[in-house]
Amino acid sequence: MLAACGSDDTPQTQLRVIHASPDAPKVNVLLDADVLLTGFDYKDGTGFTNVDRGTYDVTVDAITPAGTPTVITLAGATLDADTSYSVLAIGKVANSTLRALVLDNPRTAVTAGQVRAQVVHAAPDAPPVSVYVTAPGATLTVDNALGTFAFGDELGPVEVPAGNYQIRVTLANQPAQVVFDSGTVALAAGADLLVAAVANTNAGTSPISLLVNDGTAQSELLDVDSPADVRAGHLSPNAPAVDVIVEDNLASPLFNAATYPGLTDYASVAPGTYNIKVVDDDTQALTVIDVDPTFVKGVRYSLLAVGLLANNALPAPLVLTDDPRSIATEARVRIIHASPAAGNVDIYVAAQNTNINNVNPSFGNVPFRADTGYVSLAAGTYEVSVTPANAKTPVAIFATLQVANGDVVTVIARDATGGGAPLGLLVKDELDTGPG
Repeated sequence: MLAACGSDDTPQTQLRVIHASPDAPKVNVLLDADVLLTGFDYKDGTGFTNVDRGTYDVTVDAITPAGTPTVITLAGATLDADTSYSVLAIGKVANSTLRALVLDNPRTAVTAGQVRAQVVHAAPDAPPVSVYVTAPGATLTVDNALGTFAFGDELGPVEVPAGNYQIRVTLANQPAQVVFDSGTVALAAGADLLVAAVANTNAGTSPISLLVNDGTAQSELLDVDSPADVRAGHLSPNAPAVDVIVEDNLASPLFNAATYPGLTDYASVAPGTYNIKVVDDDTQALTVIDVDPTFVKGVRYSLLAVGLLANNALPAPLVLTDDPRSIATEARVRIIHASPAAGNVDIYVAAQNTNINNVNPSFGNVPFRADTGYVSLAAGTYEVSVTPANAKTPVAIFATLQVANGDVVTVIARDATGGGAPLGLLVKDELDTGPG
């Protein structure tokens, strides 16, 4: 592709876009009046797109519950032929540091047998760091760092021989303070890579992950020790307190004495497939759930015991993937139907004092065990009403929900203890890392 577009006979340039702002919403990207990208989310990145050389207005419009305001403008940006441009949205909306970082590099072939890489510090809350690209297991010293840089800076491009490498990031000039470790990665000859260190929104303690863009596609590289995070939800109204057991280790439950209705905090586990049993806390002799879920590196999960205990067994658990990323321009709310007594329901999420007889449900005919996914709401106070499907009455659940921009909330419709009415809601602030 580089060779085909590398002469003045083809009056074109190359452009790619990367969304690297951790608290920004999805965006639309426009080149002059033409829409280049729609619904572009955090950690998304394009390959290179060929466009005619010339002068353009590049705008980025945020997708918010209130509309699509322009949040970044590059007016009169000149795109030259034989140049590759990378536009990264970096910074944060919350502290008004959101901006475009533009990298321009001449289009030249990678030296035979080499890998070319350019590294960008795009993690706004991370301090200055040193970057090391070494043979696996090499000792780190101040002198063998690729370079040291702060947020918004870039290193390279540099070329290194193709082969196996270990990418490590440390606090600036402190080689013993590793904050990211890729483990061994293979870098193929001819690869031309842009690597952006971004804020980690996955499971694990590393403050960053790496977005690796080769000009065609983009992937995310997590810290080698990134776990999966798992929590349990006791949402079976007639079940006793339970323990969650991994690989039959009754002596050390993953979660001990979970009671209805509630969510545990998260526990970190190594990625993999496990046998998980849910047993009664009193005797540990009654197994009500026996499953073998697979947990993926960097992903957060809710393992929810829902339904009624019958014949000493519960239905298979509801396994949901969680995403507690906070977005500065909206609240994100997820509603889960975990009330076995309710049947299919209509859910209304409306402004205060709304007569639901005059509006359609926000979510219609929602079956037991279903969820809405994360829904964007403007900051404000809402009334949540739950009725039987296709009926306005009776209102089985009514509650007021107040949210602010940046909030992430999970709302679970549930039975009373023991089962049946009165139905209620379990509301969990996902930014509060404790149990709920």
